[in-house]
Amino acid sequence: MTEAFTMLRPWWLLALPLLGLLAWRAAHRSAPLGDWAKAVDPHLMAALAARGAVRPGRRVGQGLLVLAAALVAIGLAGPARERREVAGFRNLDATIIALDLSRSVAEGGRLGEARALAQGLAEAAGTKAVAVIAYAGDAYLVATPTTDRDSLSTILFALDGATVPDRGSHPARALALARRTLAEGAVVTGDVVLVSDGGGLDDATSREAAMLRDEGHRLHTVLVPGGPALPPDAPRPDGTGLARLASLAGGSAGSLDAPAPVLAAVSETVARHLTEGGYTVLAWQDLGRWLAGLALLPVLLLFRRSA
Repeated sequence: MTEAFTMLRPWWLLALPLLGLLAWRAAHRSAPLGDWAKAVDPHLMAALAARGAVRPGRRVGQGLLVLAAALVAIGLAGPARERREVAGFRNLDATIIALDLSRSVAEGGRLGEARALAQGLAEAAGTKAVAVIAYAGDAYLVATPTTDRDSLSTILFALDGATVPDRGSHPARALALARRTLAEGAVVTGDVVLVSDGGGLDDATSREAAMLRDEGHRLHTVLVPGGPALPPDAPRPDGTGLARLASLAGGSAGSLDAPAPVLAAVSETVARHLTEGGYTVLAWQDLGRWLAGLALLPVLLLFRRSA
């Protein structure tokens, strides 16, 4: 709902319209005396009323029941506020940017844009630690997880086609290194962003993506389209394969020309990312139990004795 307030189980709010309908039906169709008016002969009921033996029922109890049910429904919906100490959980969340420096990307004419996007991803990560992996025929961790954006910027803009000496394109090795880096940093829910033209995608890459997902992380992909200087013998960019890889690992897919979905995913707050990873209790304080407890007050009023 907002950055600091949310509903953890909003589907329970669907019970409120149903409760409203039941309250309306009870108010308009229920007689004050309940079913006694139907069970007792009219002339006998009139005689009892004349003697003062009939006391009209009250509808207050129905309203109290509806109020109690509404409080329980709202409580079950899980209104929650972000914990103040959530900033201290930064070490549980991290972003790793895997930049493809294979010949097709390095010489394709759009490497500068790819590095600029990597810098944008680092900025979008906010207070989270960011690491950088450069890969081609092999993968290397060129920047360990850090929150120092200035040093990251220096490293990113120094990367070129000569950074990785190994020829070829093996994204599976980059993802394996990213998974190892996340494990060594005890990161419980991280983002890995593969900035590539899609070269070298194979079954091993898919297996690494699936393992990232199974370990609680997300893999996003950004397509680097072929530039004007793309070598004739270089493989063509594979945007479809990258999008399929991101979908397999529960991430978002974008491109240099349309990176918005990936930037939005990376920029999610630590609290929301922890929630997606199943660590809701660390990020949000659930207030629903207190609302559900308040439902006891109208219920207790139903047991009061009349004078």
